[in-house]
Amino acid sequence: MTTTYRPAFYAVSTGKGGIRDWVTVLHPPYTAWHLSYVAIGAALATHFEAWRMAGTLVAFFLAVGVAAHALDELHGRPLHTGISSRALVVAAVLGTAVPVAVGWWYGGLRLLPFIVVGAALVVAYNLEVAGGRLHNGVVFAAGWGAFPVLTGYYAQGFTLAAPAFIAAGAAFLLSVAQRELSTHVREVRRRATSVDGAIAFDDGRVVALDRDELIVHDEAALRALALGMVCLAVALVAWRV
Repeated sequence: MTTTYRPAFYAVSTGKGGIRDWVTVLHPPYTAWHLSYVAIGAALATHFEAWRMAGTLVAFFLAVGVAAHALDELHGRPLHTGISSRALVVAAVLGTAVPVAVGWWYGGLRLLPFIVVGAALVVAYNLEVAGGRLHNGVVFAAGWGAFPVLTGYYAQGFTLAAPAFIAAGAAFLLSVAQRELSTHVREVRRRATSVDGAIAFDDGRVVALDRDELIVHDEAALRALALGMVCLAVALVAWRV
């Protein structure tokens, strides 16, 4: 008997384009994870203002949570949602344009490099422009890990210091680990047609290999990491508030 696997562990879509499909497109655990980097960067800044952090979080939610994931779904329909292409395009355009406009209004030329880089990352990575040359682990770790930390820190007072770069390095490395785990899981969930084999241990145990066995531990690690980063971000913000 063939088992139908959801395209992602967080997928709740029905394929009819309703609210459950939109929740799936938002990648809730991963979006929360990357928003945590923004909060961590803000909390590390010398001068902390909660309203500035909130604004930066909203901007990244729109750009990463909405626009980037809408473009990702538009490019090949990996999550098999029933959301129309037109709706995905509208979500992507608004999710990119609003943070750009608000960022320019708030920071002007001082924030322009971050605005340009952020918008470029959303489009280039998720649409795999230039033949997919930018769709790789290094760009993902830099754009979805280090960049949110640096932006969260910089938006507080338009300066950068050593703590921001150290935290950005940590986020970069954590994002490398995230992509390694999630890429393996995604390949098995979405592309594997069969799994055959077993693991024999020196104590006589034999564990049969199937798709569940190949992904269960990686997905448990991804869930724990996502929740752990959210908890860390909340703790740092609570300390500053």
